[in-house]
Amino acid sequence: MTDENLDPTPAPELPGGNGVFRAFFDRTGIRAANLDDQLRVVEASVDFGKEFGVSVPSLRGEPLPDLLHPSVRGSVAQQFSWLAEGQRPRFVERVLAMRSGNSVFGGELTGFAVYGPAGQVDSLMALLRPEQGDRGNHVVVGRKKLLTELDARILEGVAAGASTVQLAALVYLSCGGVEYHLTALLRMMKVRNRSALVAKAFSMGLFGVGGWPPRVLPEYVH
Repeated sequence: MTDENLDPTPAPELPGGNGVFRAFFDRTGIRAANLDDQLRVVEASVDFGKEFGVSVPSLRGEPLPDLLHPSVRGSVAQQFSWLAEGQRPRFVERVLAMRSGNSVFGGELTGFAVYGPAGQVDSLMALLRPEQGDRGNHVVVGRKKLLTELDARILEGVAAGASTVQLAALVYLSCGGVEYHLTALLRMMKVRNRSALVAKAFSMGLFGVGGWPPRVLPEYVH
Protein backbone atom coordinates (compact mmCIF):
# COMPACT_ATOMS: atom_id res chain seq x y z
CA MET A 1 0.00 0.00 0.00
CA THR A 2 1.66 3.22 -1.12
CA ASP A 3 1.38 6.68 0.33
CA GLU A 4 -0.66 7.71 -2.70
CA ASN A 5 -3.28 5.12 -1.82
CA LEU A 6 -3.46 6.52 1.70
CA ASP A 7 -3.94 10.17 0.74
CA PRO A 8 -6.36 11.55 3.37
CA THR A 9 -8.04 13.98 0.96
CA PRO A 10 -11.23 11.89 0.40
CA ALA A 11 -11.43 10.85 4.05
CA PRO A 12 -14.35 13.16 5.04
CA GLU A 13 -16.71 10.95 3.05
CA LEU A 14 -15.89 7.76 4.96
CA PRO A 15 -17.45 8.24 8.39
CA GLY A 16 -20.82 9.27 7.00
CA GLY A 17 -22.33 6.71 9.34
CA ASN A 18 -21.14 3.45 10.83
CA GLY A 19 -22.95 1.48 8.16
CA VAL A 20 -21.15 3.34 5.39
CA PHE A 21 -17.82 2.81 7.13
CA ARG A 22 -18.32 -0.91 7.60
CA ALA A 23 -19.69 -1.45 4.10
CA PHE A 24 -16.74 0.32 2.46
CA PHE A 25 -13.92 -1.29 4.43
CA ASP A 26 -15.46 -4.74 4.75
CA ARG A 27 -15.92 -4.82 0.98
CA THR A 28 -12.33 -3.80 0.29
CA GLY A 29 -10.76 -5.98 2.99
CA ILE A 30 -8.85 -3.04 4.47
CA ARG A 31 -7.97 -3.36 8.16
CA ALA A 32 -9.29 -0.01 9.36
CA ALA A 33 -10.65 1.60 12.50
CA ASN A 34 -12.35 4.95 13.09
CA LEU A 35 -11.33 6.62 16.39
CA ASP A 36 -12.72 9.42 18.53
CA ASP A 37 -10.60 12.18 20.08
CA GLN A 38 -9.77 9.88 23.01
CA LEU A 39 -8.40 7.29 20.56
CA ARG A 40 -11.26 4.91 21.35
CA VAL A 41 -12.51 2.68 18.55
CA VAL A 42 -15.83 3.98 17.26
CA GLU A 43 -16.10 1.49 14.41
CA ALA A 44 -13.80 -1.03 12.75
CA SER A 45 -13.77 -3.31 9.77
CA VAL A 46 -14.24 -7.04 10.27
CA ASP A 47 -10.68 -7.69 9.06
CA PHE A 48 -9.29 -5.21 11.58
CA GLY A 49 -10.99 -7.14 14.37
CA LYS A 50 -9.83 -10.50 13.01
CA GLU A 51 -6.22 -9.30 13.04
CA PHE A 52 -6.49 -8.91 16.81
CA GLY A 53 -8.49 -12.10 17.23
CA VAL A 54 -11.61 -10.34 18.49
CA SER A 55 -15.03 -9.34 17.17
CA VAL A 56 -15.87 -5.80 16.08
CA PRO A 57 -18.42 -5.24 18.89
CA SER A 58 -15.79 -6.06 21.51
CA LEU A 59 -13.44 -3.49 19.95
CA ARG A 60 -15.86 -0.57 20.18
CA GLY A 61 -14.89 1.76 23.00
CA GLU A 62 -11.42 0.23 23.37
CA PRO A 63 -8.50 2.69 23.24
CA LEU A 64 -6.38 1.82 20.23
CA PRO A 65 -3.08 2.10 22.18
CA ASP A 66 -4.30 -0.67 24.50
CA LEU A 67 -4.32 -3.02 21.50
CA LEU A 68 -0.63 -2.39 20.92
CA HIS A 69 2.49 -3.64 22.64
CA PRO A 70 3.62 -1.51 25.62
CA SER A 71 6.83 -0.59 23.79
CA VAL A 72 4.94 1.45 21.16
CA ARG A 73 1.84 2.74 22.96
CA GLY A 74 3.31 6.08 23.99
CA SER A 75 4.74 6.84 20.57
CA VAL A 76 1.51 5.98 18.75
CA ALA A 77 -0.61 7.98 21.22
CA GLN A 78 1.64 11.00 20.64
CA GLN A 79 1.35 10.68 16.87
CA PHE A 80 -2.45 10.60 17.07
CA SER A 81 -2.40 13.57 19.46
CA TRP A 82 -0.58 15.59 16.81
CA LEU A 83 -3.18 14.53 14.24
CA ALA A 84 -6.04 15.59 16.52
CA GLU A 85 -4.41 18.98 17.05
CA GLY A 86 -4.04 19.48 13.32
CA GLN A 87 -0.24 19.57 13.50
CA ARG A 88 0.11 16.99 10.74
CA PRO A 89 -2.26 15.22 8.33
CA ARG A 90 -0.89 11.67 8.62
CA PHE A 91 1.82 9.39 9.97
CA VAL A 92 3.16 5.91 9.23
CA GLU A 93 4.82 3.91 12.00
CA ARG A 94 6.11 0.38 12.48
CA VAL A 95 4.31 -1.19 15.45
CA LEU A 96 3.96 -4.33 17.49
CA ALA A 97 0.40 -5.30 18.32
CA MET A 98 -1.19 -7.76 20.73
CA ARG A 99 -3.54 -10.54 19.70
CA SER A 100 -5.89 -12.32 22.05
CA GLY A 101 -3.80 -14.85 23.96
CA ASN A 102 -1.05 -12.22 24.28
CA SER A 103 0.77 -13.15 21.09
CA VAL A 104 2.64 -10.37 19.32
CA PHE A 105 2.60 -9.50 15.61
CA GLY A 106 4.29 -6.71 13.71
CA GLY A 107 2.92 -4.39 11.10
CA GLU A 108 2.67 -0.88 9.71
CA LEU A 109 0.15 1.51 11.23
CA THR A 110 -1.00 4.52 9.24
CA GLY A 111 -2.97 7.23 10.98
CA PHE A 112 -4.67 10.23 9.40
CA ALA A 113 -7.14 12.89 10.34
CA VAL A 114 -10.66 13.06 8.91
CA TYR A 115 -11.73 16.66 8.34
CA GLY A 116 -15.24 18.05 8.65
CA PRO A 117 -16.93 20.58 6.32
CA ALA A 118 -15.41 23.56 8.16
CA GLY A 119 -11.91 22.13 7.92
CA GLN A 120 -11.80 20.98 11.54
CA VAL A 121 -10.56 17.51 12.59
CA ASP A 122 -13.74 15.44 12.81
CA SER A 123 -12.26 12.05 13.72
CA LEU A 124 -9.17 9.91 13.31
CA MET A 125 -8.50 6.87 11.16
CA ALA A 126 -6.11 3.98 11.69
CA LEU A 127 -5.10 1.59 8.91
CA LEU A 128 -3.15 -1.55 9.81
CA ARG A 129 -1.01 -3.54 7.40
CA PRO A 130 0.48 -6.70 9.01
CA GLU A 131 3.95 -7.76 8.00
CA GLN A 132 4.13 -9.78 4.81
CA GLY A 133 4.80 -13.46 5.34
CA ASP A 134 3.02 -13.48 8.68
CA ARG A 135 1.80 -17.03 9.17
CA GLY A 136 0.62 -16.80 12.74
CA ASN A 137 3.93 -17.95 14.27
CA HIS A 138 3.91 -15.18 16.84
CA VAL A 139 6.07 -14.95 19.91
CA VAL A 140 3.93 -15.23 23.02
CA VAL A 141 5.13 -12.81 25.66
CA GLY A 142 2.05 -12.43 27.80
CA ARG A 143 1.98 -9.89 30.62
CA LYS A 144 4.22 -11.87 32.98
CA LYS A 145 7.55 -10.86 34.42
CA LEU A 146 10.14 -12.67 32.32
CA LEU A 147 13.41 -11.32 33.70
CA THR A 148 15.06 -10.57 37.00
CA GLU A 149 16.59 -7.11 37.38
CA LEU A 150 20.05 -8.67 36.96
CA ASP A 151 19.05 -10.49 33.78
CA ALA A 152 17.51 -7.30 32.40
CA ARG A 153 20.71 -5.34 33.01
CA ILE A 154 22.79 -8.02 31.34
CA LEU A 155 20.43 -8.14 28.38
CA GLU A 156 20.57 -4.35 28.07
CA GLY A 157 24.36 -4.47 28.14
CA VAL A 158 24.52 -7.14 25.45
CA ALA A 159 22.13 -5.11 23.27
CA ALA A 160 24.38 -2.07 23.72
CA GLY A 161 27.43 -4.08 22.58
CA ALA A 162 29.16 -4.56 25.94
CA SER A 163 31.79 -7.28 26.26
CA THR A 164 31.81 -9.89 29.03
CA VAL A 165 34.43 -7.88 30.93
CA GLN A 166 32.35 -4.70 30.61
CA LEU A 167 29.21 -6.53 31.71
CA ALA A 168 31.01 -7.94 34.73
CA ALA A 169 31.98 -4.43 35.82
CA LEU A 170 28.46 -3.18 35.15
CA VAL A 171 26.63 -5.75 37.27
CA TYR A 172 29.40 -6.47 39.81
CA LEU A 173 29.87 -10.11 38.87
CA SER A 174 32.83 -12.17 37.79
CA CYS A 175 33.17 -12.95 34.09
CA GLY A 176 32.16 -16.49 34.92
CA GLY A 177 29.03 -15.23 36.66
CA VAL A 178 28.11 -13.13 33.64
CA GLU A 179 28.58 -16.11 31.31
CA TYR A 180 26.39 -18.22 33.60
CA HIS A 181 23.53 -15.73 33.39
CA LEU A 182 24.03 -15.28 29.65
CA THR A 183 23.82 -19.03 29.12
CA ALA A 184 20.57 -19.07 31.10
CA LEU A 185 19.18 -16.23 28.95
CA LEU A 186 20.16 -18.01 25.74
CA ARG A 187 18.44 -21.17 26.97
CA MET A 188 15.30 -19.30 28.03
CA MET A 189 15.05 -17.46 24.69
CA LYS A 190 15.94 -20.62 22.76
CA VAL A 191 18.74 -18.98 20.78
CA ARG A 192 22.40 -19.86 20.26
CA ASN A 193 24.38 -16.64 20.48
CA ARG A 194 24.32 -13.02 21.64
CA SER A 195 23.23 -11.57 18.31
CA ALA A 196 20.24 -13.89 18.16
CA LEU A 197 19.47 -13.11 21.81
CA VAL A 198 19.25 -9.38 21.12
CA ALA A 199 17.23 -9.91 17.93
CA LYS A 200 14.79 -12.19 19.78
CA ALA A 201 14.39 -9.69 22.62
CA PHE A 202 13.60 -6.88 20.16
CA SER A 203 11.15 -9.10 18.24
CA MET A 204 9.35 -9.90 21.49
CA GLY A 205 9.08 -6.20 22.29
CA LEU A 206 11.07 -6.50 25.53
CA PHE A 207 12.89 -3.24 24.79
CA GLY A 208 11.38 0.21 24.68
CA VAL A 209 11.69 1.95 21.32
CA GLY A 210 13.22 5.28 20.42
CA GLY A 211 15.90 5.36 23.10
CA TRP A 212 19.57 4.52 23.54
CA PRO A 213 21.02 2.58 25.23
CA PRO A 214 18.30 -0.11 25.06
CA ARG A 215 16.15 -0.49 28.16
CA VAL A 216 13.98 -3.49 29.05
CA LEU A 217 10.40 -2.43 29.73
CA PRO A 218 9.48 -2.65 33.42
CA GLU A 219 6.45 -4.81 32.53
CA TYR A 220 8.84 -7.72 32.00
CA VAL A 221 11.09 -7.33 35.04
CA HIS A 222 10.37 -8.78 38.48
